[in-house]
Amino acid sequence: MNNQKEELESKNLDHLGIIAGIIDEIGIVEKINEIFLVDIREKVNTGEVVKAIILNGLGFVSRPLYLFPDFFQDKPIEHLIKEGIKASDLNDDKIGRVMDKLYKYGLTKIFLIIALEVVKKFGIETKYSHLDSSSLHLHGEYKNCLNNGEKEQVINKENPINITQGYSRDHRPDLKQCILDLIVSSDGDIPLFFRGASGNESDKAVFAHILVEYSKQIDFDSIMVADSALYSENNLKLMVNMNWISRVPLSIKKAKNLVKAPISKELKPSDIKGYSYQEEKVSYGGIEQRWLLIESTDRKKADLKKLTKKIAEELMKTNKQLVKLEKEDFCSKSLAELKIKDLAAKLKYHQISDIEITEKLNKVQTVVYQVKGKLIENQELITKHENSCGRFILATNILDTTKLAPTEILRIYKEQQSTERGFRFIKDPLFFADSLFVKNPERVETMMMLMALCLLVYNLGQRQLRIALKAQKATVKNQLNKPTESPTLRWIFQCFQGIHILITQGVDRILNLTNEHCRILQFLPNSCQKYYLLC
Repeated sequence: MNNQKEELESKNLDHLGIIAGIIDEIGIVEKINEIFLVDIREKVNTGEVVKAIILNGLGFVSRPLYLFPDFFQDKPIEHLIKEGIKASDLNDDKIGRVMDKLYKYGLTKIFLIIALEVVKKFGIETKYSHLDSSSLHLHGEYKNCLNNGEKEQVINKENPINITQGYSRDHRPDLKQCILDLIVSSDGDIPLFFRGASGNESDKAVFAHILVEYSKQIDFDSIMVADSALYSENNLKLMVNMNWISRVPLSIKKAKNLVKAPISKELKPSDIKGYSYQEEKVSYGGIEQRWLLIESTDRKKADLKKLTKKIAEELMKTNKQLVKLEKEDFCSKSLAELKIKDLAAKLKYHQISDIEITEKLNKVQTVVYQVKGKLIENQELITKHENSCGRFILATNILDTTKLAPTEILRIYKEQQSTERGFRFIKDPLFFADSLFVKNPERVETMMMLMALCLLVYNLGQRQLRIALKAQKATVKNQLNKPTESPTLRWIFQCFQGIHILITQGVDRILNLTNEHCRILQFLPNSCQKYYLLC
């Protein structure tokens, strides 16, 4: 009986075969090992460690790095990575050495090598590149934290990032943070460029520098797309040799006046339902460009509702202040005038009319002054606010409308959410690096790059699955048991839970693999099928 037990071994394969297959299809292990020469004395080489980290990262378990070997205790590690490897071989010392090696070579450089291979191998459309950033918060002390007052405004990758407080996208200003910059394609949200940065870095200060650096390293033309942090006179001058689309910040007086102004001609309807636009040529920062004033019907309704509420709130609040003011005695007429003037200056939607200052004797027979006024709506200001509801401005330096139509500008900018989807994925509580736990800035930055690699693998797998389903006019069932040709890869991962590999006397056998699982695997890269012993 004891001998029989020793000959039988069951391991949880689940969806890890899909992840391993996508990693193989990209050739991540090979690319990493081309950079770092393989030492034949090593039981696990650098590329294989990176593969193990991605498997752990997309395994959707919340386990910190020092528990990394535990993740593989019940997984078929030899089947997924290489024969002869044990979970204990992936200890924190080994992982730490690999992370240090990656950092020393250059994280952005490594990521770009892999990303460009994906572009070439899978035919990723690179006409548009979307840039955005997000913050990742951290707990604990870090060796080289900057004080709040210090700023790092230049791109310097020779030194580690600084874990410090800064503007928090997570609404956790109490925590230290680091910044993750990503550029992704609009085709499948594939990450093309990664950069880690200090927690107090300003997007406005570095976005143009990032795009200039990116454009130097890619071997294809791409139109750069970013939010309003990119748009400033200095940044536009830096990007003089590249094409771009950006939202225009309403802090610019010309833009603010444009959204508030009445439209002389009716806005043109866009191909995108619920949007209309007006186009004009503008010179800003010495750069000739096209501005697209866009109005969203749904956003306008929502903004008008908020505006109505704000007007009513100001009316109620100011009327109370006026009632209180009327009971107040002033020792001079000028003080009474100043008080009513100060109150009027704070109003956004109203004005004070019919102002009366009366003189009278108080109880001690001293001359005092009282002020009265009537609150009325400032219709001119309200109209300007109503005009601006639902409006925003997009700009591009591509002047030829035949090369870039107005509706295409809007469509592409709306795809800016592709980077935001990537950040949501990385910050998901199920993702293993949600709470960054390494206590060294170099390791934190390396972990961010590995997280970005996880995102690359995930999004590529999802893209290839959807392309295959569409090409074959096939569907799979979604969470609601309805057919879809655009499932999320996360749902596919869930469908593969409970699949085991049984090792008996050196022979592997897959358990719980249904016909539906086999059908789904046909739409995924071929490398995925071998891990389920289908080829």
